[in-house]
Amino acid sequence: MIPYRLFRYTFLCLIPLGIGACKNAENPGIEKQSPNIIWLVAEDQSPDFFPMYGDSTIALPNIESLAYDGVVFDNAFSPVPVCAPARSAIITGMYPTTLGTHNMRTHKSWDQENEPTIDIPSYSPIVPDGVRMFTEYLRKEGYYCANGPKEDYNFEKTQAAWDESSEEIHWRNRDKEQPFFAVFNFGVCHESQIWKRSNDSLFVDPAKVPIPPYFPANEVVRHDLAVNYSNLKRLDDQIGEVLAQLKADDLYDSSIIFFYADHGGPFPRHKRALYDSGIKVPLVIKFPNNEKAGSRNDSFISFIDFAPTVLSLAGIEPPKVMQGLAQFGEYEVQNKPEYTFHSSDRFDELYDRLRAVRSSRYKYIKSFNTNISHAMPVSYREQMPMMQNLRELYAKGALNENQEFWLHPTKPEEELYDLVKDPYELENLAGRDDLKDTLLHYRTVLNTWIKETNDLGRYPEKELIYEWLPNGEQPALPPLEMEEKEDGIRLISKKSDATIIWKHPKDSLWHMYDSPLPLGTSFEAKAERIGYSDSEILMNY
Repeated sequence: MIPYRLFRYTFLCLIPLGIGACKNAENPGIEKQSPNIIWLVAEDQSPDFFPMYGDSTIALPNIESLAYDGVVFDNAFSPVPVCAPARSAIITGMYPTTLGTHNMRTHKSWDQENEPTIDIPSYSPIVPDGVRMFTEYLRKEGYYCANGPKEDYNFEKTQAAWDESSEEIHWRNRDKEQPFFAVFNFGVCHESQIWKRSNDSLFVDPAKVPIPPYFPANEVVRHDLAVNYSNLKRLDDQIGEVLAQLKADDLYDSSIIFFYADHGGPFPRHKRALYDSGIKVPLVIKFPNNEKAGSRNDSFISFIDFAPTVLSLAGIEPPKVMQGLAQFGEYEVQNKPEYTFHSSDRFDELYDRLRAVRSSRYKYIKSFNTNISHAMPVSYREQMPMMQNLRELYAKGALNENQEFWLHPTKPEEELYDLVKDPYELENLAGRDDLKDTLLHYRTVLNTWIKETNDLGRYPEKELIYEWLPNGEQPALPPLEMEEKEDGIRLISKKSDATIIWKHPKDSLWHMYDSPLPLGTSFEAKAERIGYSDSEILMNY
């Protein structure tokens, strides 16, 4: 396993925009401002459905206005084409295959029984040393961090990560003048809403929706696509409410606002697929005072880059353990990524390990089990009318070559696509003699990444669970130790990378511990770390 080291970061404040003052490292007498940062997160959507990416099927005025004021990214990607593993990457700056969160899903906070049909419990992988939810670093520097409402990180969240995480979160709940980081998740465009809203009002004519060449242009497909466009209208309305509140509070201009989706679209061959329809996401970032408004950016940005980028924008040096790179801010890297890397493993009750690497020209996909169809019969997806329709048409031999490939009972070991000539990834070039060198290059790049990032997908999941939970339970952190010194009460954890949190006895909010508490303070404290049960509560009354 690759050793990871976490260096204590140095807090430097960035640009004099937003709210919340901190000291300037170069001129300690001058205060700078920490920017407010807002994430607007859509579920299950590809860029191809949005006006800023060329689709005029439906107007989305609020999202379009944000794109007009911000920067549109043409090469933003999720490392995994499904939500929980993707969110583990977003919140840590790490590849799910390195964390052990590559399967969908590992941790189910609402149920100890996870996938009983294959005897997989709900568990939190023990992540590499030093890995934390990145909002801990923001909170330590005075940010108010709020998430609403979806968590689903593929591990049990740490209480140090958020000041609040609920459906009622809002920046207005923070202390006056406190800088904030707020995440608003929108589930109205989730995969499940295709069948749950099948009979709701449509805001587009199904006869006029564009059909990608890998789908048949029939009534069922058109209707499901029209439902999705209609859900995007509902999404746009909800985003408009948040933007209006920011403007009403005179925060819009000075804030940094991200709009993105957690992976590709909700349809078959989108979600759970390593084609661009599954991993490419819309991304708009509005910078303070609409800097670079209306421009486009073609740099490669992966979800593993989000955490270090936000920290950098807040003037915080990203920890060295993070595999992602800061794309903007104080610690922006000069050499931007040339490739993005992607994985597929267990989806609910079914396993299928695939890996992929993508550049601006080519994508290479490696399958580790060619005897399994790309279109695994995941029971959740089988509820979608389009999925049922595709299966019926395939059984009848009524699909053309482009439409039936994904549904074949087997798949090739290697796939290579020229993304410039073939953006829909329909022609597999892996067998072309004139591209042998290209195939070898991308195969080597992918194998190197698998080795260097310690891809845990090579191990059976049950072996990993046994290693992490040898007694069938998450290991517990040792009790905290307390020392009273002249400078205050010091709290110590024997687990060096554990986070220590404390609160007043009657409070519900846990605070980050990073300096001695005043002598005589009544408190409760504990240690926490991803993959471990919290230490027992230390009470000092």
